[in-house]
Amino acid sequence: MSFLQIQKKIKSGNIAPLYLLYGTESFLIEETIHNILNQVLTEEEYDFNFSSFELKETPISVAIEEALTLPFMGTNRIVIVKDPQFLTGKDPSKVEHDIKAFENYIANPVMETSFIVVAPYEKLDERKKIVKLLKKHAEVLEATPMNEQDLGKWIAARVKVYDVEIAHEAKEKLMHLLGNSLMMIAGEIEKLALFAGPGGFIDEETVVKLVSKTVEQDVFSLVDHVVHRRKTEALQVFYDLLKQKEEPIKILALLARQFRIIYQVSELSKRGYSQQKIAGILKLHPYVVKLANQKGNLFSEKQLLLFIDELAEADFNIKTGKVDKQLALELFILKVLG
Repeated sequence: MSFLQIQKKIKSGNIAPLYLLYGTESFLIEETIHNILNQVLTEEEYDFNFSSFELKETPISVAIEEALTLPFMGTNRIVIVKDPQFLTGKDPSKVEHDIKAFENYIANPVMETSFIVVAPYEKLDERKKIVKLLKKHAEVLEATPMNEQDLGKWIAARVKVYDVEIAHEAKEKLMHLLGNSLMMIAGEIEKLALFAGPGGFIDEETVVKLVSKTVEQDVFSLVDHVVHRRKTEALQVFYDLLKQKEEPIKILALLARQFRIIYQVSELSKRGYSQQKIAGILKLHPYVVKLANQKGNLFSEKQLLLFIDELAEADFNIKTGKVDKQLALELFILKVLG
């Protein structure tokens, strides 16, 4: 079930007795837990009917016992278990877990309790009986990076919470500036919504004006200007970074990373891989892959490899004192600009 689908069910009051939230996109997991808590428990009930356990330290049997306990001063209970490494192929935990008891609970969960299993792993061991049972009986959220389409829908849904609307171009700009960081996007949406006010509208100009930029985003813009041969803009971003006291070595490292991504995406695209598949292989957000693919089309394989080699050489020359660090970066940027 997708993140947006599961949120819709939660907000309509359709709360399940068992949830499996797994994947590496921690923001989606935390957001789901937050929404379940808000829907199920009042502030007064929270102290009596909420429990959370780290399974690296606590046996699962303790959480099951808590789940079987009747709610106190309320009608529902929430029990969260985190880091169940026994769902993966490797379980380095020294805590002994009664897996059989957990299997029995999964098959017959207490309806008054929402039992939430939080597994922050990319993959679970699908061969294990316990994993199969969870996927069969629980509401399952696979918290993976969203593709461009789902991210756009998520942004649109997010701004509606604040009673504002957002232009398509503004959504694109947000994704361009912030990439796959849902936590950063959520924070910026709140700021943009407060600026627009209830019933307001967020356009691209507002995003450009208000959204905070990180060094990596500025370097991303620098690469964008460089590959599109926008000399004035490229040098302006570069000198702005220096004015912000950013270390040239750090800028160089981020530049090298961007060109490596462009090269890797370009090569995998030539081999026939889809952008979604490439995102999985390189562990990048699909939107980042899309932009890298567009940039890769502007250069040959030979050119990209040359740029990567020259950045490595510049890094070596700077660290060995053979060349001034600012000059080395300026020369590289001017060379790519042609």
